[in-house]
Amino acid sequence: MREKLCIWLLAGSWLLLCADALTYTLLLARLSFCADNIIPHFFCHLAALLKVSYLDTPLNELVIFTVGGTLFILLLSSIMGSYVCIGTTVLSVSSTKRFFKVFSTCGSHLFVVSLYYGTLASVYFFSSSWDSNDKDIISSAMYAAVTPMLNPFIYNPRNRDMK
Repeated sequence: MREKLCIWLLAGSWLLLCADALTYTLLLARLSFCADNIIPHFFCHLAALLKVSYLDTPLNELVIFTVGGTLFILLLSSIMGSYVCIGTTVLSVSSTKRFFKVFSTCGSHLFVVSLYYGTLASVYFFSSSWDSNDKDIISSAMYAAVTPMLNPFIYNPRNRDMK
């Protein structure tokens, strides 16, 4: 990958996700909350925050679903598109050793991507009536803590510089 493309991808991702977070923050800022609320979650999850607001929240729910769904589809399709490009490139390589090395790395990446996006979708899109229950807490813990902790197991064993 060229350095300029890498910088553009990094800056674009950062700006897109900062705009996403700002959208949710501004929507939550217009809500009112009662004085003593305890959110039964391990972080301030959007659905849990909307549940404790005593104002009407359909606009917030619609924006969260629309913006979140759009970002989810956009990011997942770009990841899958890059895997298709990797796959077509690897299929043209005649070395069997390189072929299996690349697909073993891609396999572990795809596992983590599916774990991350699967739990993310279960929290934000398949949650029952925006209710913060045990399933949502476990799913949130999976995509917020467990998935990032899997990265060293994927990258370090295959990285000669780390060895």
